[in-house]
This record gives sequence, C-alpha cells and structure tokens, in this order.
Amino acid sequence: MSNIIYIGYEFKVTPLQPGVEILIAELGYAGFESFVENETGVTAYIQKTDWEESILEDIQVLRSDEFKISYEFNEIEQTNWNAEWEKNFNPIVVDDVCAVRAPFHESFDTAYDIIIEPKMSFGTGHHETTHMMIQHILKNDFKDKTVLDMGCGTGVLAILAELKGAKPIDAIDYDNWCYLNSLENVERNNCKHINVIEGDASVLGEKKYDIIIANINRNILMQDMKTYVSCLNKGGQLFLSGFYNDDIPMIQKECESHLLKFEEKLERNNWVSLKFIN
Repeated sequence: MSNIIYIGYEFKVTPLQPGVEILIAELGYAGFESFVENETGVTAYIQKTDWEESILEDIQVLRSDEFKISYEFNEIEQTNWNAEWEKNFNPIVVDDVCAVRAPFHESFDTAYDIIIEPKMSFGTGHHETTHMMIQHILKNDFKDKTVLDMGCGTGVLAILAELKGAKPIDAIDYDNWCYLNSLENVERNNCKHINVIEGDASVLGEKKYDIIIANINRNILMQDMKTYVSCLNKGGQLFLSGFYNDDIPMIQKECESHLLKFEEKLERNNWVSLKFIN
C-alpha cells in the first residue's frame, strides 16, 4: 500500500474539547480514515481517490459559533499507520464493564475485553456515538437475538453483541477498508456468529432482525429508515446514533411515521443515541 497517496488536513481547534471529538466524528462519516490529535487540534487523512474539493461542505462543526476552526491541507505519501495508532490509540473502559483496547495494550479485568486494531476505520469506542452504542448494548438483553450492525466500522459493536450472546449477527459497511478491518477484528476476538458484509442497506433484502444497531450520519439514517423498519421483527429494538440533539425531532418524526415507539435517549457532549421499539 506504499503507493497510496493521501490528503492530510491540519485542523487548529479552539476550544480543543469537545471541538476535536465532534470534528473527528464528522470527518469520519465524510470518509476521512485516520486522525492524530495534537496540542492545537487534529491532523486528518483521506485517500486522494476519495477526496474532492467539496469534502468539507457537510462538516457542520466548521460553521458552529461555539468553535474557532482553521485548517490547511496538502498531499502526502502514506505514513506508517500502525506506528501512529500505537502512539495515539489509548484503551477505554465503558461503565467499568467493557474495555476496548489494541493488541499492544495489557488486558483489562472487565466483563468484556475487546481487542480492536483500528487502523484507519471509524469506531474505536473513543467517539461519543460509539461509546453510547456500547452503553446501549451493555444495558439490554442480546442473548440469542438476531442482530444487524449497520455501518459497522471496526466491528466493535457486532463483537460486543456476540459477547452478550447475540447470534447470528450481520455486520455491514460500504467502505472496503472497514469491511476488511471488521473481518480482522472478528477473527481477533474469536467471534463465531458474525457475518461481515460489504455494502449498504440495499443488500438487506428481506432479512429480519430482533435488534438493529445503526451508528451512521443523520442523512443516511433518514434515507434508509424505511429499510431498517422493514427488516425489524415485531417487538424488535432499533438503536440509532451519529447525530446531534438538534436532530432528534427529525429522527423521531421519521421513526414514529413507521410506528416505532421512542423508549430511551443517551447523550454525550451534544451527541445523542436513541432507542426505539417496533
């Protein structure tokens, strides 16, 4: 992969937090693949083949009055991503129950100890949306439930679902790197009931699930909601994240138009995650 060319963006963010976390999450959804935080902000990388001049048009935080964000970008050769992750990827523990760590970290004495080699995929547990989805999975019964992890990223949510007793599980992502990374992480965690699929909601067909997890951006959620509901068993649960507090009325209206019942909301730094029942 040494011949892959990347575009590197150097963002300066004030105040740093939660500005950097919000920016990383939004850039991740836009296709940026790797992030290195620093004292003034964050450097974000995207493959040149995935880049276009309008790439930042949908990055809402850049237009927020709460943060001052400046940036410059240039073309770079691919760096040693594994070395960058080893320097910058710290383990996390969610609710003292679930640890998410890299292979080079010591193991944790927690009920669930998940090993993720994040590389350039989105979903290490550090981002607010993934963190809240982990909390949802920890709080709910997944034993012998059929599960869909839509937009699986690193596969961390599907892996936790299996550790909680779910089976079978489909983990789907349209991004080839995420697809390959999820395959690696599923094997790394000795999971036996996860089927990783490369694609979008169009591959679902007439499949049915007891639980659907969708940690994607607002526009995709709105676009694909009808498909998710058609794949959800009666009494099934739908967990959504990837959007802000201000987006709740729009999301909730769409869900309720499909006769879903709102049940719970989680919130972290203005990011939210919602639970609905079919």
